[in-house]
Amino acid sequence: MKIDQSLPLEYSTQQNQLNILGFWVFIGAEIMLFGTLFAAYFVLVDRTGNGPTGADIFEITPVLFETFILLSSSFTIGLGIHAMRKGYTKAMITFYVLTLLLGVAFIGFEVYEFIHYVHVGAGLQTSAFTATLLTTLGTHGAHVTFGVFWGMFIVYQLIQRGVTPETANKSFIFSLYWHFLDVVWIFIFSFIYLKGMV
Repeated sequence: MKIDQSLPLEYSTQQNQLNILGFWVFIGAEIMLFGTLFAAYFVLVDRTGNGPTGADIFEITPVLFETFILLSSSFTIGLGIHAMRKGYTKAMITFYVLTLLLGVAFIGFEVYEFIHYVHVGAGLQTSAFTATLLTTLGTHGAHVTFGVFWGMFIVYQLIQRGVTPETANKSFIFSLYWHFLDVVWIFIFSFIYLKGMV
């Protein structure tokens, strides 16, 4: 395995570069998935039938907490990648663990939110609006949940092997995934919650 010392560790081998390129292709597919969910939501947002509207069920406080938590996790994972590039393995692991804890907190708020929706009668079968809302939020939440487990495996590998070209590549790809989820959440916050509260 030929290592190019002039590149960051996560790009330092040809295989690493191909892995990152392949992951960008995967992100493109994920953009299509969420684009489809948003399109369905925007088409069906006013199809509430006898069910509640967004203004009836959305609560600003938990949504603000979710947003703050997820954006903070994007910051901590960025610090983790910075620590990795500086060779600070313990700091990197610490920032990754903080990211995962924030991810778990986000999932906790989202579970609370779903319980609230069911309690006020906004289930999957209530209306087209609630069906697309819960599907979009649930898909994002499932991605975050998957990300937490993925991140745990990466932290385990970092503890076992340290920062190598392979673990650096995996860690960097995971950070791209996590940032992508944060970007999707910004769209959810802006175009579903804020728009739906008025």
